[in-house]
Amino acid sequence: MPKSSIASVGFECASSSVEYIPFGSSASLLDFDITMFRPQIDSHISYRETYNGKPCLDDDRSFALRRYMDHWRREILDSVNGGKTVIVFMTDLIYLSIATGEKTYSGSGRNSRVTRIVTDYDNYRFLPYSLKLTPSIGRGMALSVEKSEPLVEYWNEFGEASTYKIIINDAGSPGHILTRNGNKPVGLLLRSKVSNGALVLLPDLDVDAEEFTTAGKGNQTLWSKEGQRFFSALVSAAVSIDKAIKSSGEVTPEPSWSATARFKLKAEIEIEGRLSALNAELDRINGETSDLKARLSDVSLLRGLLYEKGPQLEKAIIKSLRLLGYSAEHSNIDNIELDVVFASDDGRLIGEAEGKDSKPINITKLRQLALNVHEDFEREDVKKIAKGVLFGNGYRLLPIEEREEPFTDKCLSASTASSTALVSTPDLFLVAQYLSDNADSDFAKKCRLAISSTVGRVCFPPVPK
Repeated sequence: MPKSSIASVGFECASSSVEYIPFGSSASLLDFDITMFRPQIDSHISYRETYNGKPCLDDDRSFALRRYMDHWRREILDSVNGGKTVIVFMTDLIYLSIATGEKTYSGSGRNSRVTRIVTDYDNYRFLPYSLKLTPSIGRGMALSVEKSEPLVEYWNEFGEASTYKIIINDAGSPGHILTRNGNKPVGLLLRSKVSNGALVLLPDLDVDAEEFTTAGKGNQTLWSKEGQRFFSALVSAAVSIDKAIKSSGEVTPEPSWSATARFKLKAEIEIEGRLSALNAELDRINGETSDLKARLSDVSLLRGLLYEKGPQLEKAIIKSLRLLGYSAEHSNIDNIELDVVFASDDGRLIGEAEGKDSKPINITKLRQLALNVHEDFEREDVKKIAKGVLFGNGYRLLPIEEREEPFTDKCLSASTASSTALVSTPDLFLVAQYLSDNADSDFAKKCRLAISSTVGRVCFPPVPK
């Protein structure tokens, strides 16, 4: 029997019989009998920018990642339907946001803004089958009795070393590897309906263990004996899975000549037409769903004024200030990073944001705000000192009605001395909530006046009924 050709995508093996393929490659999997795949994409994403607590990729990384995922989805499907075996080690499920390529434009001149539209994404978009995946970590697992024979030899070797990181909520299959408690599917063998190929989803293995490598001369990294033993056993186990699938498979791959129009059945053509129409409708629904999710995330951002802190609170503040009629943005000019700079006909203001879990906002942030205002005024292009505004979300994790005064007495008295306005973000939410539903320029102007004219705690005008 000829020797199996094997590829590993996303991780390297200490085996000369395995060809390593980087995740960002455009290589074909049809050249290999067996592919071992691990969707570890940390090197392809950036945690510098976040959106709703998830990594948010810039345009270049977004389109590159989507291109990689589309490529591997096609390759895996073609490989499985071509009679090959693809084994996926299910590492952590990573949620992120990527650019859709769409942008919205608002304002004009110096107040013009470009907003990128993003959508939800994850590192399992390469799967050619629709599966519902849930992140969950554990070690207690066992083979299912039903139809799990191809995995027996592998599981005897690597069952104890495996860790499940994902539960497969797929009602169409009982699962081939289950959690010991609850019988949740964490491993699955999906056979092709047109060949004896299969997609095998397995719990994760630590293929990057420190003991698998050792230091050589000149800081060179070499495979250790333990690493060589591990990957040698892994390759043997992968081959055993492939052989077991092939020996138990009952489907003969359809030759290309029999799939031509000459031999098509009328019922087959009708079903394929309906499937094509349904797939087109699914594409439309998926696109509309992604658009609605993106819009929902943007709309619900305002509620962060009630409970958020850090960058997410800053984003909610910026969105609310724009509803009040300000031009508002985060600023980092001349190495001076400002949470928010906002302006209107009433003048230019600089804001600092702070959220406290179970305490009021103290004087510390007020000192930081004063420093920011003076550093900003030192810039050559700034002719008039900006008014400082401290946005505080004290006791942010408590229900609104249970919260005490959001600013300390010392912070309140110091704000008077420094001519600083103090804005409680839950108060800001109430006016922003109203303005998001009502185009009321008079009320927005009154709210701006309350901020610009107040020293100390800002009291917004009552929200119209």
